[in-house]
Amino acid sequence: MFRPLAVPSRGSAELAVWLLELEPGLVGEEHSVSREEVFVLQSGVLELTLGGEVYRLTSGDAMIVPPDTPFRLDNPGAEPARATVCTSAGMVGTVGGATIVPPWTR
Repeated sequence: MFRPLAVPSRGSAELAVWLLELEPGLVGEEHSVSREEVFVLQSGVLELTLGGEVYRLTSGDAMIVPPDTPFRLDNPGAEPARATVCTSAGMVGTVGGATIVPPWTR
């Protein structure tokens, strides 16, 4: 689940900030983004696979994902994982070879 907080459609000129919630047991799909992305975990557990390495985040941890670098988000925990995510307005993603423009960055 994605919930926009501060995005261009709400008046932000340069940044896109949203709340991300991952259900327990969720295994994400590997993808990349065109601009740097910052994840700050608010609650739960999140595993971020980046460059073949798995990083386990717990509440209060932050992780920076460089642009054009494949990564994946998983929730191995028994509770939802909630994170605040920030990137630049206009970021596009690549998933399975397809380019997408997420609505929460517009």
